[in-house]
Amino acid sequence: MKKAMTISYEVGEGLYLNLTNKCPCACTFCLRQNGDGAYGSDPLWLEHTPTIEEIKADLSRRDLDSYKQIVFCGYGEPTCELELLKETAKWLRSVTKTPLRLNTNGLSDLIHGRDTAPEFEGLLDVISISLNAPDAEDYTAVTRPSFGEKSYDAMLKFASEVKNYVPEVMLTVVDIIGEEQVEKSRKVAESVGVKLRVREYIPD
Repeated sequence: MKKAMTISYEVGEGLYLNLTNKCPCACTFCLRQNGDGAYGSDPLWLEHTPTIEEIKADLSRRDLDSYKQIVFCGYGEPTCELELLKETAKWLRSVTKTPLRLNTNGLSDLIHGRDTAPEFEGLLDVISISLNAPDAEDYTAVTRPSFGEKSYDAMLKFASEVKNYVPEVMLTVVDIIGEEQVEKSRKVAESVGVKLRVREYIPD
C-alpha cells in the first residue's frame, strides 16, 4: 500500500503545512542538505504538489482549533506555490480562528516577478522571514540563492512592504552566527521596521 504524502505535521503545539518541494535557495544549514524530514516527522518529500482538495481533506481530519498556530513551512519554500498558499489560507480563515503564520525566505517577489506583499493582506497573522546574515555577502554565502546577490535586497524590500499588510512580521537568524552578527542583524531588522527573532540552532 502506498504511503500517504505528509501534507501536515505537528511540531510542539503547532501544525505545519508542507505545500511544495521547490526552493530557490540551498541554505548550508537546511534540513534538505541532510535528509527528507524534520523534527521526527514522516518524510516531507512530496510525490506531487498537493491540490487544494487534498489539503482540505488532510486538514479536515484534524482539530484545527486545538493548535497554538498553523504554520506554512515544509520541505520547500511555501511561496513557490503562492496561489495554493493563498487559497489554503483563505479556506483556513473560514474554518478556524487559529493564527496563521508563514515561514519564508522572503524571495516571493523574485520567484514571481512582481510585488507580492499586497497579496498577503488579510490572510496571515505572522510572517517570519529568514535573514540568516546581516549583509549581502554573508547572506549569499549561507543562503546560496539561485537569484544571486540581489536576493538580499529583495528579501529586505519584501519585509519592509509586507509589514503593511500582515500584523506581525519578523526577520530571523540562528544563534550560532555569534553575538556580534546577531546585533548587526538586529539593526538591519530595525532599518526596515520589523523585529528580529533569534532562533536556537537545532541540527536535525
